[in-house]
Amino acid sequence: MIFPQPQLLLVDDSPLNLKILLEFLPECDYRCTTAQGGQQAWDMLAAEPDRFHAVLLDRVMPGMDGMEVLRKMKQHDALSQIPVIMQTAASTQQQTLEGLQAGAYYYLAKPFDQATLQAIVDAAARDHISYLEVRQDLRRTTTTMRLLESGTFRFKTPEEAKNLAMLLAHAYPDAERVVTGILELTLNAIEHGNLNIGYKEKSRLIEEDKLEEEIAHRLSSPPYSSRVATAKFSRLPHELSLHITDQGNGFEWQKYLDFDPERAFDTHGRGIAMANKISFDTIEYRGNGNQVVTVLRLEEVTQAVAV
Repeated sequence: MIFPQPQLLLVDDSPLNLKILLEFLPECDYRCTTAQGGQQAWDMLAAEPDRFHAVLLDRVMPGMDGMEVLRKMKQHDALSQIPVIMQTAASTQQQTLEGLQAGAYYYLAKPFDQATLQAIVDAAARDHISYLEVRQDLRRTTTTMRLLESGTFRFKTPEEAKNLAMLLAHAYPDAERVVTGILELTLNAIEHGNLNIGYKEKSRLIEEDKLEEEIAHRLSSPPYSSRVATAKFSRLPHELSLHITDQGNGFEWQKYLDFDPERAFDTHGRGIAMANKISFDTIEYRGNGNQVVTVLRLEEVTQAVAV
């Protein structure tokens, strides 16, 4: 792993299951803490809300079950952003959908092997550490973007997408709410749009730890090297609009706007849905999918901040 050693909370009422998890998650890669049951897990989380990078949560437990722990986390300001990996033998599509709607964006079906467990844990921890880094960088950047009425920005690389996301986020009333959404959409414009990295190919590259290498290769190779993406920001009387366009062939965007139970066990593919659910009031893809328009209504933000 290329990111800092993740701190994990493993929650299961079965000592045997916890022992298996600890054996599958080597100490050199992860720092693990265990909780036998939902109540003990919640007490740990509430006491140290900034401690963990991910929570592996058994769904079915006596007393406070996994779904109740998840709901309490999502209602807590500091804990709401921590990724929850729901581990369960109850993996019907409806049950998975219930977990996704409650905020468990990562799933692990029992029984699982070590490679599958590590891939899902890596994905969840990587995403959260990336969020923490962006949030930290965001607090160091300027807030004068609140004065921006309109602007057009061009970007080509993931680093430029990150810098642009942090810059534009400050044009919004709640920068931390929108920054990850802007970043996900701008990265999508580069990776899937301009660089034509498909969903299955990205899965393989992540598994082989070659995604960054492939991105760098395509950025320097025709025809991808000449492609740019644009982001157009507009401040209107009652809303903020962001229009992102890439020069790719588009994609089947319809199935990515919501969390799909069929992709709940994958190591990626949540970004657009999270932007749609968390960061903006509406997201609209146009044409073949190489254009996306986001809207944040100012009246709702003002009311939320007032409350």
